[in-house]
Amino acid sequence: PDACTTLCSWLMWVLGNQTWILWLCSHLPSRQPPLIPTLRRKTDEFCQAKQKAALLELLHELYNFLAIQAGNFECGNPEKLKSKCIPVLEAQEYIANVTGSSSSRFEAALTWILSSNKDVGIWLKGEDSSELVTTVDKVVCLESARPRMGIGCRLSRALLTAVTHVLIFFWCLAFLWGLLILLKYRWRKLEEEEQAMYEMVKKIIDVVQDHYVDWEQDMERYPYVGILHVRDSLIPPQSRRRMKRVWDRAVEFLASNESRIQTESHRVAGEDMLVWRWTKPSSFSDSER
Repeated sequence: PDACTTLCSWLMWVLGNQTWILWLCSHLPSRQPPLIPTLRRKTDEFCQAKQKAALLELLHELYNFLAIQAGNFECGNPEKLKSKCIPVLEAQEYIANVTGSSSSRFEAALTWILSSNKDVGIWLKGEDSSELVTTVDKVVCLESARPRMGIGCRLSRALLTAVTHVLIFFWCLAFLWGLLILLKYRWRKLEEEEQAMYEMVKKIIDVVQDHYVDWEQDMERYPYVGILHVRDSLIPPQSRRRMKRVWDRAVEFLASNESRIQTESHRVAGEDMLVWRWTKPSSFSDSER
């Protein structure tokens, strides 16, 4: 009986203290924030984290799908794709089958790509690929910026690129070599033409001088000789077309660089023609003749 009395007294004392503490908590001002907003904030943060994780998963699957499709298109196109840009409905259907995401979540992912300043490796294109897409409703297809190709495809493309670069190098080398040969040939022809021009000038001087000497010895009627007559005497008929440039250069050289030969115009046999006269001082003059 004493033990029961003691236990009952102890329980009554504990119950009284708990009641007193509850009364104080209910009447004293509380400095702690309410419990419900705290739980709501934690719930919102948890939901946002889950939504972000779901968005990242959707973008990851979309990135892989587009990268594989673009790689297949560039590596033989086994699936007979029309282009690397996958229609938006086809991409949405694939993502729905893989992740179970709804169309609204897929559109939210596209909206995030459009609003993000980061390069996520996915291009959103409209009807005109040259115009920038700004809204989701204008997106027609999606294309990967980083096609994923197999090792064999990468090696073959690298080999093809290397062979192409080597061929371009040798083609450029051959072109430069041919250009050098052409320039050397051109320089040689110009040198030969210039040498032929000087030889022609020397022959013209000899002909005009000999004609003047013959005139002094009363072997010629006039002290001058026609330019065309000199040409016909120096160049055979079959070579006149080929030697025309050499002859023209020689005539021009004499007109500007040879003071012993004077170019005049005289009427010969009823026709006006250009003639050359040797002007080196002589013991006889035209007036004395």
